[in-house]
Amino acid sequence: MRLCRVLGSVVASAHHPAYEGRKVLMVRAVGAAGAPQGAGFIAVDNAQAGVGDTVLVLTEGTGVRQILGAGAGPIRSLIVGVVDRVDVPGGAGGSL
Repeated sequence: MRLCRVLGSVVASAHHPAYEGRKVLMVRAVGAAGAPQGAGFIAVDNAQAGVGDTVLVLTEGTGVRQILGAGAGPIRSLIVGVVDRVDVPGGAGGSL
């Protein structure tokens, strides 16, 4: 599971049928203090997230299939929660 920030929406006129009717968002991993880490990637939204939200992203296919069902198709990254706050001992966290 990764802590990420939603960067924007992804729209495609041609896509796998598994993406039909699903909202796809561009996300980027962030550290506990909110600093960006690594490159952005796409994730299917299962938590009604929006641009600028900090989210939990499940990035493992078996877990995604457990949530969406065996017919989930080629969906590897799934937004499973919207984060309100991160608390880290020592004060490295806070409101993101």
